[in-house]
Amino acid sequence: MTVQPQTSQVADSEAIVANATRAFLTPNAARPDGPTITAALLNLERCAKQEHLSLPAASLLGTWRLCFSAGKKAKLRSGQPMGSGFYVPKLAIAQIAFAADDTDENQLKVANKLSIGPLTIRFTGPARYLGKKNLLAFDFTHLQVSCFGLTVYQGKVQNKKRADQPFEATAIAQLPFFAFFSATDDYIAARGRGGGLAIWVKA
Repeated sequence: MTVQPQTSQVADSEAIVANATRAFLTPNAARPDGPTITAALLNLERCAKQEHLSLPAASLLGTWRLCFSAGKKAKLRSGQPMGSGFYVPKLAIAQIAFAADDTDENQLKVANKLSIGPLTIRFTGPARYLGKKNLLAFDFTHLQVSCFGLTVYQGKVQNKKRADQPFEATAIAQLPFFAFFSATDDYIAARGRGGGLAIWVKA
């Protein structure tokens, strides 16, 4: 059995993910299937850990649209990729945006928006980036609900685990987070705290 060089594995996996993101944005384009994309993501995640890949916070800035998701069962078992995932339906537009904070390069602002027809739900809050671990922790503190462009509700969101503790002083264990393992000009990929994998394309 021939073992494929790691650099070749990365290049092949990056090509699969790039092809998937292009196909997602192109009507009627042929798409790599769920197991193929999931295997590519798992290979990229493994190589990023082995190579101690460091992604700068600047590579995450901007607005990204959720393209593909795989559940927590997507794992490597005995070195082999297991699990599958699915492309996000075009009817549901899920976007996440990261913006820099002027006071600290590792402090960010996050906005998560879901649009289904005329209904838009938007969460916003602070985030911080641990560059050595490619870990972005965040907390949604405000919610806005709009319909046909008109705000029907807005208010604060309370994180019971954080209570009244400042976000900056809250332990990662008490916050949701994404562990990023790939970032290009066209897409970013990460594993969430819940164990699932995701790809976002540049919006």
